[in-house]
Amino acid sequence: MPHKKHKPEEIVVKLRQVDVLVSQGRTASEAVRTIGVTQFTYYRWRKEFGGLKTNQVKRLKELEKENERLRKAVSDLTLEKLILKEAAFGKLLSPARRRACIDHVRQKLRGEPWSAIGPRTMASERFACRVLGQHRSTQRKTPRGRADEDALTANIIALAGQFGRYGYRRITALLREAGWAVNVKRVERIWRREGLKVPQKQPKKGRLWLGDGSCIRLRPERPNRVWSYDFVESRTHDGRKFRMLNVVDEFTRECLAIRIDRKLNSTAVIDVLTDLFILRGVPSHVRSDNGPEFIAKAVRGWIDAVGAKTAFIEPGSPWENGYCESFNSKLRDELLDGEIFYSLSEARVVIEAWRVHYNTARPHSSLGYRPPVPAAVQWPSNEGGSPPPNAPRVAPRPVMH
Repeated sequence: MPHKKHKPEEIVVKLRQVDVLVSQGRTASEAVRTIGVTQFTYYRWRKEFGGLKTNQVKRLKELEKENERLRKAVSDLTLEKLILKEAAFGKLLSPARRRACIDHVRQKLRGEPWSAIGPRTMASERFACRVLGQHRSTQRKTPRGRADEDALTANIIALAGQFGRYGYRRITALLREAGWAVNVKRVERIWRREGLKVPQKQPKKGRLWLGDGSCIRLRPERPNRVWSYDFVESRTHDGRKFRMLNVVDEFTRECLAIRIDRKLNSTAVIDVLTDLFILRGVPSHVRSDNGPEFIAKAVRGWIDAVGAKTAFIEPGSPWENGYCESFNSKLRDELLDGEIFYSLSEARVVIEAWRVHYNTARPHSSLGYRPPVPAAVQWPSNEGGSPPPNAPRVAPRPVMH
């Protein structure tokens, strides 16, 4: 007959029975014989459960189960940490990469000693799939490529080369029109696998077919030699446009004036240049593009009459007016894109304040991180005294009409 496996509670009861019989004067061997086990089994029970009561045995059993659970949890966490450490860095987006990573992890961790932390001896496939987020059926399924994969890839690459501004969605539509039964996901997968992408849109640039540009042919070698001017458009809060006429000294990078109005024509250009010529003197050259306000006969004739020369850039080549275009981009980036103008008067005040700051305080990398005209900063005083401590520096406001 097979031996009966005793529960801990039954073992404690039998040990207590032997204690009672021994206390009545029986020998140990006779008392052990009454519980139906050998003396070897009795002493083994006594070594393991001697002195315990039934409720204490139950608590010991619960503690053993909890200890076993904790040991298994520590073992799993340690193995999970090692699996993640052996896995590739970053996200494993495709099932193929996860499949290869799981095989690598299992091969790498095969035969690792786990006796110190638990009974697990190697990373099982089930455990590795759970840690790395791979379904077991996907791991075990042998990938089979489609028969038309190479032909579809070749067609996608050919269409991407023919239509450079098309993305994979438009390529999918073209493939369907050509008779391919494909969905967007499959085309996207091949698109990304082949490294295809739509290039960033670039602005159109004309070709001068000349070895030098306007800025090279006419260099600003000293202050007040070459001025450049151009228009910039913006809008007030009600949606109405207004224009700005910017005049820049190309050598010092100083913004000489910003004229603001709803409409600016050749007469406004002459008006602004007149004020600046009287205030600062007549420059050697005035550079501008080929807009109608700049090439008007009145403007060209007036500039020639006061002793200056006009320098027009090539048509469709704004980079030839690079100094003024650079100033325009800074004006738009640092002021216009972050301000809301509720009226034209507000725009004039805010933009003029920014122009003074641009000239007197803003560091310029092309000038060694110095402002264009720091000497223009003065402190107005009726008595000729020194400015008070920590007083703000102000520049004289030019007369604008």
